[in-house]
Amino acid sequence: MEQGGRIRPAALGFAGAVAWLLATAAPAGVTLNAARVGAVDVAGVAKFYASAFGLQEVNRLAMPGHLEIMLNFGDSAAAAKSNPAAQIVIMHRDSDAIQDPVPHLILNVTDLAATDAAVTAAGGKAQKPIPFGKSGMLIGFAVDPAGNRIELIQRPKG
Repeated sequence: MEQGGRIRPAALGFAGAVAWLLATAAPAGVTLNAARVGAVDVAGVAKFYASAFGLQEVNRLAMPGHLEIMLNFGDSAAAAKSNPAAQIVIMHRDSDAIQDPVPHLILNVTDLAATDAAVTAAGGKAQKPIPFGKSGMLIGFAVDPAGNRIELIQRPKG
């Protein structure tokens, strides 16, 4: 893994190499603040994320013709507000007619089948998960009620 006191990215595996590249490539003091998705019905889509993924509302910006709701993970709104992790922000947009499949949220999950069931129960659509090569990782995709794509990654247990 180390060569002359340096870590070789190839020895870390794909996910480890990506994490290593991100950690070594980002200038000091740069972190992810939030990921933003859009929806015509901002409040409705925020309820979807709360129901499907257990997110809590941590802030709301309401202006004429514009609503933005910030969500984070936590057992309560207070816990979510104190969570330093990056937030998911739902912002108003004029149309949910999304044509580009590339932009999407990526979430780690511990039980992909249970998460798919929660997505469906909350009003979203889940696709059948697929194995990621021989890694033991499962990858699934879901779509929220506004058409935003969500990638769901279940890492191998153990």
